[in-house]
Amino acid sequence: MRLIRHGDIGSERPGVILADGKLIDVSAEFPSFDEVFFANGGIDLLRSWIVAGCHNSTVIDDGARLAAPIDRPSKIICVGKNYADHAKEFGGGVPDEPVLFMKASSAYCGPNDDVILPLDCDKLDYEVELAVVIGKACRRVAENEAISHIAGYTIICDYSERAWQNEHSGQWVKGKSSDTFAPLGPCMVTTDELTDTGDLSLWSKVNGESRQNGRSSDMIFSVPFLVSYISRFMTLLPGDVIATGTPGGVGMGYNPPQYLSAGDQVEQGIEGIGSMCQCVSMDD
Repeated sequence: MRLIRHGDIGSERPGVILADGKLIDVSAEFPSFDEVFFANGGIDLLRSWIVAGCHNSTVIDDGARLAAPIDRPSKIICVGKNYADHAKEFGGGVPDEPVLFMKASSAYCGPNDDVILPLDCDKLDYEVELAVVIGKACRRVAENEAISHIAGYTIICDYSERAWQNEHSGQWVKGKSSDTFAPLGPCMVTTDELTDTGDLSLWSKVNGESRQNGRSSDMIFSVPFLVSYISRFMTLLPGDVIATGTPGGVGMGYNPPQYLSAGDQVEQGIEGIGSMCQCVSMDD
């Protein structure tokens, strides 16, 4: 299944993309795709409801705004330097263990929403990443059991202000957490539909120009390992999002660096999930 959320900011409602491509609103039966939904077997209930004929559903209008497919994740956990080519362009070697940092949940937004360029920001960068959505709570889960705790997968663009991240007492959370720095979408694909994420293509473009082209097979640490590893240090709750790292080709890695400016169009895509696009706009 492909889960979406749609509607104006502040009044988003859950929906699904059916096999024929039709988008339907499911809010009459399932109020939200949030922690409660996932924790109470919502995916199985939703699947059964669809098989039974989608009673009380309505078709979503063409052109409706898509929101992030997950409602209010308690955590967005990110993995740094998880592709060797990106670790190299970042100026470091391959890490012995995953590099973890958090991204504020207030940073997440819809897949095609504008990304806001803060007034004192001049090194805005992009990172396309495969995002894992947790379906069942887990703590110290074994690597060979990790997949059973995943609800599905989506795309996240880990926007980063490199000066805030690396300069002036820079800190990764500070450089990664500005509002709109975590567009998510366009949908969440459940694990029964996207059964293997071991070798997916992922890419990004800026103003139509190819910037990143990688494969998830180039990850240093695999998805099951990351879920197991992170659960050693914190309880992962249903709806939590794990951003699994980005391949080489980010703006910082060019000589000279190719940072983003107001008006730029930034696209990202992952095989088996879809694509999304944001316009960079100035802060008011």
